[in-house]
Amino acid sequence: MRSLPVIVPMFLSLAACGHSAPDPRGVERGEVLLQVVATGRADTRPDQARFTAGVETIAATAAAASGGNADVMNRVAAALERLGVKADDIQTRQITLSRIGYGPQRGRFQANNMVEVRLRDLKRVGEAVAATTEAGANVVSGPNLSLADPEAASRSAYAQAYKAARQRAEAYAAAAGLKVARVLAIRDGGDGGPIAHYGDATAAYEVASPAQESAPPFRPGMNASEVRVRADFALAD
Repeated sequence: MRSLPVIVPMFLSLAACGHSAPDPRGVERGEVLLQVVATGRADTRPDQARFTAGVETIAATAAAASGGNADVMNRVAAALERLGVKADDIQTRQITLSRIGYGPQRGRFQANNMVEVRLRDLKRVGEAVAATTEAGANVVSGPNLSLADPEAASRSAYAQAYKAARQRAEAYAAAAGLKVARVLAIRDGGDGGPIAHYGDATAAYEVASPAQESAPPFRPGMNASEVRVRADFALAD
């Protein structure tokens, strides 16, 4: 009876030696692991635009510069509201007031106020830029074109990326005389980020005079985004 504690551990050890540990990568005996990285691209038309409008005012005193700047910015906001831009789509981005220490305006005061405007109707971007300059804005830049739901474009790009990965795996398998037996893993390779706009999608304006007789031309073009996917495939005979 005293030998049992010795025999039992030896039996378990021998039994364990008869089974190899599973491959942590998921491949089974006779299979070959293939890891593929592929990209997918989606071209989408933007549905919103953001541009920055600002007023720069110089006056003899800080109060005059600040007050004059505020009056013009209120006119700019009112002009945008008349176009149907909601208050939530106008956001102050910068307010500064400083004394000029050099140049012909030395000793005077400069006030700046910048707002970011979001337009949900791209047909009115040029009209909105014209309205702000007519109201007194003398610094305008943009627009930045984007999608209100960027994930919608990514879904199409990810589908294209996986399709490319699968086709590449099948090509490798055929060249090696194998076939794709199983998909072991699919991992998000990350968003490659937006690609530069094309089709004259962006423009920039520096306005010296508030007078604007016609709206500047605006072409929304298309946005392109790129994503990556990593997929593991098991190849077999």
